[in-house]
Amino acid sequence: MPARTRRKGGGVTLRFPSPEFDDTVAAVCHGEASDQAMGALNALLLSDAKARDEYLLRVELHARLASDPDLFAATTASDAEPESAAPRRVMFRNLGVPWWRSRPVLVGAFSLLLAVLGAWGVWHRRSSTSLGAANSAVAMLTRVVDARWSADTGPLRVGSALSPRHLRLESGMAQVTFYSGARVVLEGPAEVELISRNEVRCSEGRILAEVPPPAQGFRVRTQWFEVLDLGTEFGIDASRGGAEVHVFRGAVELRPRSVAKQTLAEGEAAAARGSSAPSRMAADATAFRPMFEFQQRSRAAEAVRYDQWRLANARLNQDPSLLLHLDFEDVDDADWTLRNAAAGNHGVADATIVGCRRSEGRWREKPALEFQSVSDRIRFSVPGEFESLTMAAWVCIKGLDRRLNALLMSDGFEPGTIHWLIRNDGVLGVTVFGAGIGRFQIIASPPVITSEAFGMWWHLAVVIDGVRAEAIHYVNGEPVSRQALHHGPPFRVGSAELGNWNVPMDSVPDQDLARNLSASIDEFELFGRAFGDGEVRELYVKGQPEP
Repeated sequence: MPARTRRKGGGVTLRFPSPEFDDTVAAVCHGEASDQAMGALNALLLSDAKARDEYLLRVELHARLASDPDLFAATTASDAEPESAAPRRVMFRNLGVPWWRSRPVLVGAFSLLLAVLGAWGVWHRRSSTSLGAANSAVAMLTRVVDARWSADTGPLRVGSALSPRHLRLESGMAQVTFYSGARVVLEGPAEVELISRNEVRCSEGRILAEVPPPAQGFRVRTQWFEVLDLGTEFGIDASRGGAEVHVFRGAVELRPRSVAKQTLAEGEAAAARGSSAPSRMAADATAFRPMFEFQQRSRAAEAVRYDQWRLANARLNQDPSLLLHLDFEDVDDADWTLRNAAAGNHGVADATIVGCRRSEGRWREKPALEFQSVSDRIRFSVPGEFESLTMAAWVCIKGLDRRLNALLMSDGFEPGTIHWLIRNDGVLGVTVFGAGIGRFQIIASPPVITSEAFGMWWHLAVVIDGVRAEAIHYVNGEPVSRQALHHGPPFRVGSAELGNWNVPMDSVPDQDLARNLSASIDEFELFGRAFGDGEVRELYVKGQPEP
């Protein structure tokens, strides 16, 4: 049905909001709008920012529905025309506009429609496969104290999911928590092999195992014997010449290689050498004392690292380019304000917490905010225009539940504004909106966030460099994507939010537009200049949980 318009002085005008606007947008999407109506819509979009925002949302919704893969395949199959022409015809059918009406009658609005489908539609369709939650992991690294891993083990971070594999700890201590609930502390040098969620092999070194009732039946294998837990706390000291097991609580079933199994109770121990039967003796806790003190040492190490981060922040806050620094130090359940710790402040007010729950941050004593519901967000406003921008955040991702998961999102689509987010397949993306309708660029990284990363603290950063005309994504201080920037400064943040998007969902009832983040955040920094690789690396080193 043709859109209803209002004539004025022989021309056609539209107002927003109005039923005429609703009808015109619907008619454009379905290819039924007259040239006169499209001209009126173009004039309105050029002059009204709110109308542009609403139009973009409705076009995105229509494009997603129209570009369903099944419908796309069916349309392509029915096109009896040369292969080179088919894509063009399919594109216009997905837009809801007949292909023969491709003449430039709607210079602004129609080009915007093409741009949204051509860029956002393709980018969204590439994200149709989300990260699966299932993986082969059997345990996770839960705490460390001065841990140094061998080169073949590779760097491991607290929170790392561990699949069946060999671990070689050169020095320090580390705690591995199995999915069965058993906890094993390693003291370097030590070498173990994770076999399953209920079993580990100790080839060399000392380990201390604590097995709660749900994990009863946990097994530890050595070259000399197998230990079957009966609800215990026990230690094993293994070497190439033999192995010992010491029971400190409960009991274990000892299964030597060549003799009958036997039970060791609390306070008992056994040593095996060669092919002879194990010799029994009293348990000796002194050799395992550092491991009994592991929790206290771990807390002390965390406190030291936390203090180091605070000192580094005191220096960072003096950086004159720092516009907004949310360190989450003053999170209070009774307050909804998050202090901007930047010393210069640049007229940027404190942020406002909407929803969100207080949680544990990178260290036990450090606060964070957890984003769970569709309402959770942190709102703020950054006035001014900038030649370049740098954004960085420490994020603990719980899951990529949405197709697009918000990090920082400026309200609306004003020229120069920024949308920074994570796609559900682990791709980092930043959208930069240029001057003029339909001018924007999506800068996407390769997939860098995997399901194994969930539950770990990650340092994410993006640099939008207007001088060098490039945009760079960083993960844990390292660049993962560097691309040319097609839209130059000035850049703006304006009214924006962390962890969500202030989209008028009531006017566009599409749940796919919801972009609330499922994660915890415990630090965010925004700078009014472009950081180099070394400076981003320093931000990461300043805040990494383990030194």
